[in-house]
Amino acid sequence: MIGAEWVKFRSVAGWVIALVVAAAAIAGLSVASGGQGSCFGSSCTQLLGPGGEAVSDSFYFVHQPLTGNGSVTVRVTPLTSLVPVPHGGTQRVVVPWAKAGIILKAGLTGGSRYAAIMVTGSHGVRMQDDFTGDIAGPVMTAGWLRLVRSGSTITGYASANGAAWTTVGTVTLPGLPATVQGGLFVTSPQYTQISLGTTSVSGSPSQSTATFDRAALTWPTASWTGTDVGGGSGGPAAGPPTGYSRADGVFTITGSGDIAPVTNGPAGIGATLSQALGGVFVALILLAVVGAMFITAEYRRGLIRVTLAACPRRSRVLAAKAIVIGLVTFAAGLAGTAVAVPLGQAELRSHGVYLPPLTALTQVRVIVGTAAALALCAVLAVAIGTLTRRGGAAVAAVIALIAVPYVLAVSIPVAPLPVADWLMRVTPAAAFAVEGTVVQYPQVADVYAPAFGYFPLTPLAGLAVLCGWAALALALAAVALNRRDA
Repeated sequence: MIGAEWVKFRSVAGWVIALVVAAAAIAGLSVASGGQGSCFGSSCTQLLGPGGEAVSDSFYFVHQPLTGNGSVTVRVTPLTSLVPVPHGGTQRVVVPWAKAGIILKAGLTGGSRYAAIMVTGSHGVRMQDDFTGDIAGPVMTAGWLRLVRSGSTITGYASANGAAWTTVGTVTLPGLPATVQGGLFVTSPQYTQISLGTTSVSGSPSQSTATFDRAALTWPTASWTGTDVGGGSGGPAAGPPTGYSRADGVFTITGSGDIAPVTNGPAGIGATLSQALGGVFVALILLAVVGAMFITAEYRRGLIRVTLAACPRRSRVLAAKAIVIGLVTFAAGLAGTAVAVPLGQAELRSHGVYLPPLTALTQVRVIVGTAAALALCAVLAVAIGTLTRRGGAAVAAVIALIAVPYVLAVSIPVAPLPVADWLMRVTPAAAFAVEGTVVQYPQVADVYAPAFGYFPLTPLAGLAVLCGWAALALALAAVALNRRDA
């Protein structure tokens, strides 16, 4: 039966041409997307971390050179943070990811390797390294911190009283130089407020201050130097200047900025690999038309009677059509995305658009997953075509179920955040989570919404949602095909 349906498919030149055009649209529009690229974020030259990811590296640092192995111990007070108010002056707030603590850094160059132990505004003690690493420690906003170096291994400790210590974490920094810059730091990222239920986001620069005392180094002590690494990203205009003071062994440090990965939300850079896959939705419409016509053309011409007479087991006919259309559309999608993914990345980067570093496995997942999503859309069109017996109705239904939710949540994000999240969980459009390549960092406060490439489901779970829709539609189509006259 599958062989017979394959013969039917390849005998219609228009369907074969549509597959070729769909593959060409996916590949061709990846080049066009690069031409529309531009710089994102604060500048065209994006600061990169050790792993090639976009980062922010801005803080106030009271430091000295430290050679070899040793430790730094200090007691730190809770952070006080300020943000500007609309009519002048400042307001005291809690900035959740403001940080104060000890850092060992390969150098003062932006993006260089580091490990740090810190207290935060409202996330307790954390140990962080190389921008993306984040380990949670005790829930406290003040206390004793210690950072110990042994070769390329750094271990962080925290204590409420300076006597009983808790190991927060241990990290390894490959290639860490023998001499690093070590000491005390404070940083304070943008204070972001999100209007509940909407995509409205407002943010203000912030400044935070902490005091440190009882600083003890096992290294030979040198003179302390204050450096505003990265310029501090600017704090409130009416707030105190970033810097530090020292009196009777107590350091008071004020800093602004952040040491963290840059995200894709409105406070970040805003470019994803899916920008190179704009042709996928052109292909979706073409393949939906082919899928719908594969069954509705037989109803229109009366040939369905011949087909069902040749194979009285009607469910087998439907299954054979679904298998054939699934395989041929998967092949077309695979051919297009295999060209679009590498070519689209090259085009976007050639126009100054930053894209996060992608592993080979991630690229394969995007290529194969997108092809699978397109194939399932075509199978869904076959099932709906069987139910409606009208090609136009089937294509309209597929577009309404897949393209419309995607446009409302991602392409032209007019849906409120909760609605967008819901659409990308329960509609067949959830399958396009397979295109997701950006990482949601818990240590960065931003809007993690589908419009910025953050899908609420994993790629596999999103694809499973579309599988469920296709399976349900096929089951209903099989019942209808068995109960109705041809």
